[in-house]
Amino acid sequence: MTAKHRVVIIGSGFGGLFAAKRLKRADAEVTLISRVSHHTFQPLLYQVATGILSQGEIAPATREILKRQDNVEVLLGDVTTIDLSARTVTSSVGVLQTITEYDSLIVAAGATTGYFGNDEFEPFAPGLKSIDDALELRARVFGAFEMAELQQEAADAEPWMTFVVVGAGPTGVELAGQIVELSHRTLKRDFRRIDPRDARVILVEGGDGVLSSFGPKQSRRAGEQLERMGIDVRLQGMVEDVDESGVTVKYRDGSTQHIATRCVLWAAGVAASPLGRQLAEQSGAGLDRAGRVQVRSDLTLPGHDEVFVIGDMIALDDLPGVAQVAMQGAKFSAKKIRARIDGKPEPTQFSYFDKGSMATISRFRAVANVGSLELRGFLAWVAWLFIHILYLVGFRAKLSTLGHWAVAFIGRARSERTFTLEQARGALTDERERRDLEAG
Repeated sequence: MTAKHRVVIIGSGFGGLFAAKRLKRADAEVTLISRVSHHTFQPLLYQVATGILSQGEIAPATREILKRQDNVEVLLGDVTTIDLSARTVTSSVGVLQTITEYDSLIVAAGATTGYFGNDEFEPFAPGLKSIDDALELRARVFGAFEMAELQQEAADAEPWMTFVVVGAGPTGVELAGQIVELSHRTLKRDFRRIDPRDARVILVEGGDGVLSSFGPKQSRRAGEQLERMGIDVRLQGMVEDVDESGVTVKYRDGSTQHIATRCVLWAAGVAASPLGRQLAEQSGAGLDRAGRVQVRSDLTLPGHDEVFVIGDMIALDDLPGVAQVAMQGAKFSAKKIRARIDGKPEPTQFSYFDKGSMATISRFRAVANVGSLELRGFLAWVAWLFIHILYLVGFRAKLSTLGHWAVAFIGRARSERTFTLEQARGALTDERERRDLEAG
């Protein structure tokens, strides 16, 4: 009896999950390995961070999603080594190590927050790429208001009431807009010493406009809307330093400014999974500045047509790091593997179809580009709601999310405001420890 073709998929994000689903009817044994037990719907992470949604609504268990797919095995593990010559993947959980053999490999390990070579910023300026990140940001944002309430002097409360978001792409704009919504609508009656509406939200961007990938007109209109909301948009500014006292920004004209803040949110860059470097070293493929692998036109590695790299890990034709690239890459890779197994002609070149891009600014405000059509305002916001509900996994998650959106957007409340000091690192934790020492 001939052994079935063994396919290993690394990652449970959009690329990994969609690849597994596309191989449902393949005559293959599929093993999906991920360092987390869930699939994260990353476009809605900022809503977990700002108390609109719970993590369960955007991060269903991978096993539950794939439980009816008999040819898929799900393994928990952090992939540490890929051996292209031996065709094995080594993963570990604690001291337990697992080696999995493959005939075809799909690497969809995603990306992490990138600090442009300044990794020392990370403790003071967390990014937003995972559920852990979202819960940390939630603790820092809500915790900052709590710490401001504890201060005896207004001057001491001001840094806690100053929120700096670095990067004015979709994530940065969405975070900045929601912090304003929080301070002006949700929290405005909840405190006695401070007025949350006094909170300052500063959006720092190194380029010439916000949401620059949406084109000049959309960028300009979005910037105007942010400023009308009271957000201080600072363009052409590069972060030179971040520490417990705040952020130092250097502007293109040569001037430098220090912003006193105890809450910095980083949405400025990405770095591909370090697995990309392993693949490049073994195959001779190139890497770009973000660590993405320069794959061939069919998403495979040079000299290794059994290895596919997809999603945020690839450098090909200037493709953006968005969910649609990962999903379409997964579909293409699975189709190519199925063709090999069945002895049929394989597709030879991956072609990306841009279905458009969307970003919310705040409640009832968004921008959307679909082909040559540019939408903004309420219509774009409704389109954004529809598309994101469509792609959420599971009926219960869709229904629950709609309920939370009604509470947050039509009403004023946020049902997911719970946080602990253990979830908050950096400034909030340091302040707690300092006060404990003084009290002791």
